Amino acid sequence: MMEWLQLLLPAWIMGSLLVFLTAPLGCLMLWRRMSFFADTMAHGTLLGVAVAGILNLPFWLGVACLALLLVALLWVLHDSRLPNDALLALSSATLLCSGLLLIQQVPSLRPELLSYLFGDLLSIEWSDLPMFAVVISAALVVLYRSWSAQIQIAIDPDIAMSEGVNANWQRLVFMLLLALFTVLALRAVGSLLMGALLVIPALSARLLAHSPKQMVLWAFVLAQLGVTVGLWSSAALNIATGLSIVLCMALCFAAIFIAQKFKSQSQSA
Repeated sequence: MMEWLQLLLPAWIMGSLLVFLTAPLGCLMLWRRMSFFADTMAHGTLLGVAVAGILNLPFWLGVACLALLLVALLWVLHDSRLPNDALLALSSATLLCSGLLLIQQVPSLRPELLSYLFGDLLSIEWSDLPMFAVVISAALVVLYRSWSAQIQIAIDPDIAMSEGVNANWQRLVFMLLLALFTVLALRAVGSLLMGALLVIPALSARLLAHSPKQMVLWAFVLAQLGVTVGLWSSAALNIATGLSIVLCMALCFAAIFIAQKFKSQSQSA
């Protein structure tokens, strides 16, 4: 039992810290209809890993630089003639294919490909936690200071701008926070499942909540439940942590959805 705790406890603490960003960012992403952006950022991390491997740089540095570059690129490409979802789909597919292509050219990265795709939270060590905690705390401070403006823009951008909110600046802040989240979440759920980590708890919370505050709180609880159950399940069943966490969150969503359907049918009968 002690051996399991030594292996799982730092991973669980890291996952629990990450949930503090997962819940509010996931809710904002749904309110602002930016789910495609999260997937694009997530797929871009794979290219960042490949570039870092080629240049012999730390993986987190390659992912962070790629995330910042992607934010700048999407900022430049923003054009009223181009639908945002189509532009993000183009960027997502291009980044994912480019990352896989480059990783195939770097023999040292091939054995770890599955962990980059689906995550390996169990690789977290105690020495990693202080830095993660500091970065997540800084991100939460930024998010807290801009939360009111982010909510206003999500509800109605025109009214928000008429009240003095700088929509472009808040959009950039939100994109940078999502970029930071992708750097932190790469080891938890991998490149392919990062969007699910944001979307599924927020979707489940939307079924239960009656206000934005309730939605964030429910998303936090459900994401924490998914991380905890998924992590222990992955260790017991010997499967990738990212797969286990996302599947647990998906099962939770299904249970809530089905329960509410039965409840609404019984009330109408």
